[in-house]
Amino acid sequence: MSDRLTLNSTLLELDNASYKAYKDIKGKYQFESFTLIVDYVQGDPFASPSQMRVIIAQRVAQFPSPLYKSASREVALRDYLARQFAQVAKTSSADRGTGKSGLIAIAPLGQEVLKRSAVYINDTQLELRFIVGLPARGRKILGRQAAQMLCQDIPNLVTSLLYKSLNATAIQKHVETIEDADWLRQQLPRKNLSAFVANGAILPRRSGIDSRPLLDAIPFQSPPSLEVEFDCPNQGVIKGMGIPAGISLIVGGGYHGKSTLLKAIELGIYNHLPGDGREYVVSNPQGMKIRAEDGRSITGVDISPFINHLPQGRSTTSFITANASGSTSQAANIIEALEAGAELLLIDEDTSATNFTIRDRRMQALIAKQKEPITPFIDKVRQLYSEYNVSTILVMGGSGDYFEVADRVIALDNYLPQDVTAKAKAIAQEYPTERNAEGGTNFGNITPRIPLPASINPHRGKRDIQLKTRGVDRISFGVENIDLSVVEQIVDPGQLKAIALAIVYAKENYINQQLTIPEILQRVTQDIARSGLDIVSNFPQGDLVQFRPLELAAALNRLRSLQVKDLNNQ
Repeated sequence: MSDRLTLNSTLLELDNASYKAYKDIKGKYQFESFTLIVDYVQGDPFASPSQMRVIIAQRVAQFPSPLYKSASREVALRDYLARQFAQVAKTSSADRGTGKSGLIAIAPLGQEVLKRSAVYINDTQLELRFIVGLPARGRKILGRQAAQMLCQDIPNLVTSLLYKSLNATAIQKHVETIEDADWLRQQLPRKNLSAFVANGAILPRRSGIDSRPLLDAIPFQSPPSLEVEFDCPNQGVIKGMGIPAGISLIVGGGYHGKSTLLKAIELGIYNHLPGDGREYVVSNPQGMKIRAEDGRSITGVDISPFINHLPQGRSTTSFITANASGSTSQAANIIEALEAGAELLLIDEDTSATNFTIRDRRMQALIAKQKEPITPFIDKVRQLYSEYNVSTILVMGGSGDYFEVADRVIALDNYLPQDVTAKAKAIAQEYPTERNAEGGTNFGNITPRIPLPASINPHRGKRDIQLKTRGVDRISFGVENIDLSVVEQIVDPGQLKAIALAIVYAKENYINQQLTIPEILQRVTQDIARSGLDIVSNFPQGDLVQFRPLELAAALNRLRSLQVKDLNNQ
């Protein structure tokens, strides 16, 4: 293995050489207190930056083992160190030439605390993964500046991330906050809850593009009838609103916080930073936001629980379309989520198809059921819970017909919740809708599908695999684009990149005309849990982020070339 002096000498010798000569530095270098590994060298100063790692022995890093003794604490500590690296790297980065020259950075982080490939820690070592923009003037190497970056700036950065250099109190708070949130989430089924929102939580965000807590927001306070109490491992007693499993409505006037509460519950599948305001807002980790999605493709989905008797006798037990309507797309989104293991549906009337959500008594009188293919969600939501144990939390401000099927009704008044279940039930009795239930005697089948491997092609012609991601919205997969703009629980670009790689991994290992989508999801998830996110990549990358099987399924289902076996007609 080469050492620091060798790297320094090599970089000085490369000064003013062609940029491609940087390829010579790929490899391992032993420094005084850590090892630097250059995994990937960019071919151009404007290209994606070079990817590097440092490995620091624990005898040097000296992080106490209680800080990472459990899976929850380990993720929290890794997240804290990634944020510290990002903060220190900002002061180390400088404009050192053309393009991305001089950049030192780690994958960007948001308000969520997620399992990332940027940092790893165990009893043996600490590993940090980051990107470096190797300096150049035009396409000529600036060797002296590169030597300063790799042989001076990075060692200084490493020193700042040793335990002795950090705020031990802040680390402890970070770790304990995340541990308590994970513990709370684990307690939900024991108390038969779908979600929990702590008293004092700050739910509103500053804007649609700024997820930090809104300044001067009204703290959350549970109504007495829904207040539950937990004794957390670190924080101690925490009280707040528990939303029981079953069917819950969130109602209230416009701009009073209905969608804000639902959004907080939607993102309660993730942990949040200390100070975020949603640290102790947790929900069923298998909760899925469902909305209409006009124009999406649907492949072989049995949407017959919701849609039947189409004109021209088209089958809905293995429904296929390249351009779904709002109601059809929402039906497919629900069935696909159930196929992938969803246990909680989160629905907002603002993003739902009206004819899918409700069909009132007057419309039933005008258009007979035999002329209406759509069975509205109101007539299936109870069956979904009683037969499949799948709960629903629904924002509904426009139809009181749901009062009859709801287990509880929560009204938001100026962002503060009230339990109005008894009042809503009394209104339902006083003003009966007299609508006819159209859902039949049972929900219907959820039929797992088997994807065909030939329909999943990440290649562009005869070239190598072509994968690109854009933000949290789009994957370029071979010659196709996968639009995930309405899959709202993808919150980090690293999740999207990991999902794209996981589809390729699934195709190469498990999509074989025999395994169903749930079986494929399970095996990919097990492999990642056992071997880490590196298993889906050809080399160690620092910008991959853990995703759920639900989002992996969502991406696969939106691949327009996807084909599946028709199990209903075999």
